[in-house]
Amino acid sequence: MAALQQTPITFQSRSPPSRQITSRFQSHIPLKISFSGGFPSLKLPKFAGKSRSRGGAAGTKMAESPAGSYATALADSAKANGTLEKTTDDLDKVAKIFADKQVYDFFVNPTIDIEKKRKVIDEVASSSKIQPQTENFLNILIDMKRIELIKEIVKEYEIVYNKLTDTELAIVTSVVKLESQHLAQIAKGVQKLTGAKNVRIKTELDPSLVAGFTIRYGNSASKLIDMSVKKQLEEIATQLDLGDIQLAISREACYKITTDLLKFR
Repeated sequence: MAALQQTPITFQSRSPPSRQITSRFQSHIPLKISFSGGFPSLKLPKFAGKSRSRGGAAGTKMAESPAGSYATALADSAKANGTLEKTTDDLDKVAKIFADKQVYDFFVNPTIDIEKKRKVIDEVASSSKIQPQTENFLNILIDMKRIELIKEIVKEYEIVYNKLTDTELAIVTSVVKLESQHLAQIAKGVQKLTGAKNVRIKTELDPSLVAGFTIRYGNSASKLIDMSVKKQLEEIATQLDLGDIQLAISREACYKITTDLLKFR
């Protein structure tokens, strides 16, 4: 957790969900070490300040989709109860749990008794420390046979939450796990770019980047800042007509390159 001056920020890593339902979760494959040296300096884009007006937290428009309606109702209830942040944390946990196909298939299977599904929800809520109101919300979806919407509801809720709190979500993808101070640097840059009051960081790991990182932000993560070595190699290959360039690099060198890239001016 790293707090920016006058800027609340939540760091959330996409770690595997709890294993109370299934143990079939994939872990990231470690890189094969075959290069341990440095890497040529890369062209780094600088975060340029940009002001913009934002809608603020003065209410949200009810979404037309069923998932949007459920998400808005949940967010409004959480805001009224003063549990908006905790509910957001709950839904992050729910998203990780339902990301597993076996879990999702269990709950959407119409042949499985509703009481069995409610019992599993109770066990998950207890082990994951999910609020009673969030557990109740999940049970309502089960009773109304709309649990298949849960993934869409989580996405819609995040949009509603961001509007209510004037928060910009940034998804940072890297090969190695970044430290809190590095994520704080990125958050400051995103805040400067967007003019958002708050910046919320989510992290992902992707070995294919070789080293460096990417930042996605904006509506539906439509904007991209690519500071990965993979992009640099692709540009070199295109310019020199070399085809695909393959490079293996040690985790230590990868970490050094990534942190060097974060030394913004």
